[in-house]
Amino acid sequence: MTLQAFFAQAPRVRVHDALAAFLGAAEGGVVEYGYEDAVRLAGHSCPTVAGAYLLARAGLRALYPDTLPERGGVQVTMVAAQSEGTTGVIAQVFTLLTGAAANNGFHGIGGRFVRSGLLRYGSGDGPALARFQRVDNGHGVDLSLDLSSLPPSPQMRTLMVQAMAPTASDGDRRAFAQVWQERVRRLLLEHADDAEVIRVERHAAVC
Repeated sequence: MTLQAFFAQAPRVRVHDALAAFLGAAEGGVVEYGYEDAVRLAGHSCPTVAGAYLLARAGLRALYPDTLPERGGVQVTMVAAQSEGTTGVIAQVFTLLTGAAANNGFHGIGGRFVRSGLLRYGSGDGPALARFQRVDNGHGVDLSLDLSSLPPSPQMRTLMVQAMAPTASDGDRRAFAQVWQERVRRLLLEHADDAEVIRVERHAAVC
């Protein structure tokens, strides 16, 4: 799988995973993820996948400002239902970086390292996509994505129609893919820390 070169330039996410440390998967339990890992998981690159990656990064940084985020230590609540729109795709990327899993996730060892039940869906309506909440202290953040400042190219629709046509040439498909990935590139490299795009609202601990 040959990936776009700019994927490797995107911000990376380092976490501590106690399960990885316990089972010897990673020295000291430190694991580093890149956007290319999210692409391999999803099987494609798009603004939704890139946005989810950046939202997870921002949410973890907000919850763990002075230390490595604890993978497996965050509960993720998606606002929408699992089958609604791109909710499932976004949740998969969140699972990659946070370790939070639905009821089919890892059930732990001797009551420790539990990942099952940390991902939930359909909590209610609201402008946010999801809430991240630390399991240990209850601190949480609401996450939302605003791509209004990064609209698709005016050529996007025309190029997509041409690329999907049965008679599409390799050039047609390349032209569409280039325009498509340019929007992803701008999001990852120019707006990764843009608070107007990657929106994080803090919440106090829930007692």
